[in-house]
Amino acid sequence: MQDKYAAIRLKNQLCFPLYAVSNMIIRKYKPLLGKLDLTYTQYIVMMVLWEEKCVNEKLLCDALCLKSNTVTPLLKKLEDKGYIKKDRDVKDERNLVITLTNSGEELKDKALCVPETIAREFNLTPDEAAFLYRILYKLLDEERAKNADKLH
Repeated sequence: MQDKYAAIRLKNQLCFPLYAVSNMIIRKYKPLLGKLDLTYTQYIVMMVLWEEKCVNEKLLCDALCLKSNTVTPLLKKLEDKGYIKKDRDVKDERNLVITLTNSGEELKDKALCVPETIAREFNLTPDEAAFLYRILYKLLDEERAKNADKLH
């Protein structure tokens, strides 16, 4: 006899191990990022800015899969710390442009140890890590494509 409740058992949910592992990973980041005076979400904002130097808020939100109401307080705190500068776009004042400051750029060197330290925390071969990365980005890319289709 088949268990009609099998589909709603925790052990059968894809979402649960993703959720639990995500929380576990963020907890591992916390002491490392604490030394940089950053939260995990502030850190991912900074990673985008370390790469781009200057980005508008919408593109930042899209890159991080976050909504503006989540990003706005992060930007305020990063600005208060002197890592970023916020300005209105001169061509379109509705757009907020975020620029990395010299202090924010200097923080990048201090953050170099973070990815390597985190990678050592997990017992994954390079092939396993690459496979997991491909699967997770497949899910993200499919969702982004769906959301982009809704806008058109």
